[in-house]
This record gives sequence, C-alpha cells and structure tokens, in this order.
Amino acid sequence: MSGFSPEWLALREPVDHRSRDEGLAGRVATRFAAHQPVRITDLGCGAGSNLRATAPRLGPSQEWTLVDYDPRLLAAARERLSAWADTAEESGEGLALVKGGRRIGVRFVQADLDRELDAVLDRPTDLVTAAALFDLVSAPWLRRFIEALAARALPLYTVLSYDGVEARGPAHPADGAIFAAFHHHQRTDKGFGPAAGPDATAIMASMFAERGYEVHTAPSPWQLHAAEDRALMVSLSSGIAGAVRETRMVAPELVDAWEAAAVETHTVGHLDVFAAPAL
Repeated sequence: MSGFSPEWLALREPVDHRSRDEGLAGRVATRFAAHQPVRITDLGCGAGSNLRATAPRLGPSQEWTLVDYDPRLLAAARERLSAWADTAEESGEGLALVKGGRRIGVRFVQADLDRELDAVLDRPTDLVTAAALFDLVSAPWLRRFIEALAARALPLYTVLSYDGVEARGPAHPADGAIFAAFHHHQRTDKGFGPAAGPDATAIMASMFAERGYEVHTAPSPWQLHAAEDRALMVSLSSGIAGAVRETRMVAPELVDAWEAAAVETHTVGHLDVFAAPAL
C-alpha cells in the first residue's frame, strides 16, 4: 500500500478524533463492556491514532495488536503512544501503558495485509479495527477480508472511510473538474488492486449483510475551518492537487489556480462502520 508520512498523520489526528461518530463509538463500547481484557487488532495502524481515540471508550484492561507494513510508522506509533500514556514501560517487544486508569498492552506487528491477512487475523482477538483504510483497497480484497472475518466470527469497527463528499468555501469554478479527477485517482491501485474509493463503505455493508452481520454506519465528516485547521487545509489542497496532476485530466494552470485559491472551509465526507455477528 502507498505509505503516509508520520507528519501527515500527526496533522490530521486532532480532526480525525473530533470527527468520528460518538453514537457508533458508544455502541462499540457497550458491545465490549464485559470483555476483560478486550483484545483489539488494529489494521494499518499508522502512528497509533486509532488506539488513542478508541482506548478511552473501552474497559480498564485492553490488549492491542498494531499492524502496519511501514516500519517507520510502527516506530512512530511506539514513540507517540509512550508520550501519550500516563506511564509507559517496555514489555518484551511491545509496551505496557497506563492511561486514565486503563492498562493497555500494545504489540507491534509488521505485516503485508495482502499476503499475510490470515496470519494477522489468526492472532487472538475480540475486535478488528481500522481508520481511513478501506477506501484504499479493492472490492475483491474486501470480499476476501470480510470472508476471513466471518469465518472467525470477528466484528469490525472502522472509522473515516472516504465517501466522496467534497466542498470548499468559497466555491471555485474548477471544483467540479478537480474533484472528478481526484475521485478517478482515488480508484487507482494503492497496493491491493483498483481501490474501491468512495464506494468502499457501501460495498462492505452489503458483503457483511450477506453473511448475517448487523451493520451500523454513521457519517464522520471533516468540517475544516481556516481559523483552526489552516495547516491541514493547505496540506489537503496540495495533496488533492498533486493527485489530480497525476491523472492529467485537468489543465495544469487550472490545477495551480485551484490550489492557490483562498479557502475558508473544506468539508470532506467520511463514514464509520460497526459490523458484528448478531448476538
């Protein structure tokens, strides 16, 4: 899979955390309230942001397995989790954290989720999680993944899958062409075949329903405002413009003008999903 820099992940983390749907997070917390410890496998963990957002909603004893292909991000996760915790100690190759009265064990696993998916899911776990991951993978990979979850009766809680909604204010004449080209780029191969992009959540919901899962979805849009999110907005516009340039679908001078335009607000649509076998 195409990698993301630790700097980009740090820039987006505060917005990711405030954007996720609280109602769906509460549903997950209720489902696992009796699990002591609750064991979580976080796929495409990046620098550990999903743990930092999810752990405060779960019980007092947690065991996390953080999985990523990029050793730089696993190293960043170890560093940032140690700084985030009230106390952090080395525990074998992992960490033993205490945060807000919760004891959180963390293991770090470098793995290719295409070739080593079954090995990752065979580790003892109660819940599989991910953030901003599944819009990057292909529909065939999603089917294989969901079949693997269903075979193990594992639930999935995933947040911030891109849904294709984009709006900037003030509007720019090139918005339509830019976002159409960006969506085309979103569907290119990110390492798992042609990406599902904005269709990922609908595809997943249908596949889970076919296997008798209860599926709950909720919107989790980024609502960005220049007064507080300017650095992220600049980086986001630059990233979109760079992707559009790769497609060669929009004249370069138009992309340049769009990227340079002053923006006060930017909405980016996402969806959260909790899918679990029926109780």
